[in-house]
Amino acid sequence: MTFQFNIYSSPLLFGFIQGWIYALLLWIRARREERLSDWLLGWVLIGLSLNIWEYMLGFGGIEILWRELEFFPRTLGFLLPALCYFYLKSQINADFRFTWHDSWHAVPFLIYLVYHISIFSMGPAFVERWKIMVHYPYHINDVETLSGIGLDVYYLMLSLRLYQQYRVWIKTQFSDTEPISFRWFRNFLIALTATFLFSVVMLILDLTFDLTYWQEWWDELAGVFMIYYVSIHGYAQVQPGRRLLFTQTPAIKPLPGGAGEEPVRIPEPVLEVGGLARQSTKIPTTLAADLVTWRDTLLAYMENERPYLDPDLSLNDLARRLKTNTSILSPVINAGTGKNFNDFVNQYRVDAFKRQALDPVNGHLSLLGVALDCGFNSKATFNRAFKKLTGQSPRAFVESN
Repeated sequence: MTFQFNIYSSPLLFGFIQGWIYALLLWIRARREERLSDWLLGWVLIGLSLNIWEYMLGFGGIEILWRELEFFPRTLGFLLPALCYFYLKSQINADFRFTWHDSWHAVPFLIYLVYHISIFSMGPAFVERWKIMVHYPYHINDVETLSGIGLDVYYLMLSLRLYQQYRVWIKTQFSDTEPISFRWFRNFLIALTATFLFSVVMLILDLTFDLTYWQEWWDELAGVFMIYYVSIHGYAQVQPGRRLLFTQTPAIKPLPGGAGEEPVRIPEPVLEVGGLARQSTKIPTTLAADLVTWRDTLLAYMENERPYLDPDLSLNDLARRLKTNTSILSPVINAGTGKNFNDFVNQYRVDAFKRQALDPVNGHLSLLGVALDCGFNSKATFNRAFKKLTGQSPRAFVESN
């Protein structure tokens, strides 16, 4: 058997080799740094590589998969969507480990594996009879195709929900979310969605026009692009400096008043800038009476100690400084201010910027320089927070005052 290099087989071969090389690099790094996410991303690349190797060998003139290995399991198709999901899960939770409860995710793949190996083990003649008398007449191949599409959709929806929950969670835990926003997470999901939709379109075209083996090559080429994107960007993904421990638990809700106690209504703060008072647009919220003391302690600490000047301030850091825990501090912030932790801290930074930007003493500083002195650590984070909390850009504010 000699592999034939041509315009169809060569791109698939290069993508296949790319996937395996980067999988090995990821596994080496995973072993060195004890990082589960690298182990899983390596297997994702193996799964993507095995998705194209049938066509790679076919276009290269090697037909062993359709002769000696007909009906032998050739891909990780039913396992690949779950691998992508758990890779993303391990990226945002450093403590994530597989449990027996997670084993059910492998059931579809195990069923596929047992079925194909059982038939393959009966020999080539039996395989051919089985295909003609059972596999195709009873539409088992169609069931496998539809099951694969269903698994892709299911795990893609799980991953999208995971990302949305994570984006909400970091705003309740960190004052600066830019370094842990995981754009790679979002882009990976976009790439998965685009590849899936392209495959569905190709499947519809195949069912409609009965595409030839050569016309189906475009679907495999899309798989090659996916391998290159995931391998290069996934391997280069910068890991966050802080240890992320996100778990999919319901967000803490503001605590209602205790039994027999009248909830304390927290008046919205009036912000004064340049002698002008501006009432917050947040609706008034309530706080359980037994947490009022914590609310007063928190607000006094923020004013006197100015912890918001620390760009890396997190909910856990603030709770430790106040000698309490996050389960108490989080509802105090949420119910007492009507804001999540990120907006709560950034409001202090924005207010500090307003005061300093209008102070003639700071006239020699740029707007970014003033923002950095007030606790922001990047221009993008500063502009986004200022626009969100004031409704205008920093420059427009300064010019109007």
